[in-house]
Parts: sequence; C-alpha cells; structure tokens
Amino acid sequence: MKARSTWPHQHKRLTVADLKPDAPVHQLELVVLRVYPQRLVITPSYSGPVAAACGRDATGVVGLVLWSEQVQDVRVGDIVRIHSGWCRQRDGALVVSTGKHGRMAIVSRIKG
Repeated sequence: MKARSTWPHQHKRLTVADLKPDAPVHQLELVVLRVYPQRLVITPSYSGPVAAACGRDATGVVGLVLWSEQVQDVRVGDIVRIHSGWCRQRDGALVVSTGKHGRMAIVSRIKG
C-alpha cells in the first residue's frame, strides 16, 4: 500500500525550469540577484509601489515582481519563497509574482 501525504494541498517545490506561462506558482524559492528602482502604479485594482527584480535558482533565472511592502523588504542576496503566486510571459521572458492572493517570505538574508 502506498503512503499518502497527510497534507492534501501540499505541492512539490517548483524550480525555474518547471515554470510555465499562465500557470500557478505553488512554491518557489529564489535568490534575489537584482532589484530595480520602484515606481508608483495607480490602477482601479491597485495603487502603490511596484518594483521589478530578478532571481535565480540552480536551474535558471526568472523575473520577479515586488508589490507594496515587498519593495522595501526584499534585498539583493535574500532567498525568498513565493507561495500561491503566478507565472506570466512578458517580452519572451518568464516573470513570477505573488499577485493579489499569494505570499512571499524571506527565508534567508545575508547579514550586512
């Protein structure tokens, strides 16, 4: 008899190589390589700071969108974990984000 997971909603950790456009990102860990300057966005669904960033894991590099408090919290060198986010393709490159309903946690930070 095969053992079943005790947590039915537990998902395998994704890698950058696993990402697909227009697909959910259940769990992904990245090292933040660069954070670009923030800009202010005002739309009917969101008003606040947004910053582009990029991160990598052992399998590749991906764009990253930082929203609201993530813009101030995330630094170059941080290892971040994205839960319940999304992946899109923009100008031929993959980009991940937490969107409205996802979460981002800083797993590890280089002391500085």
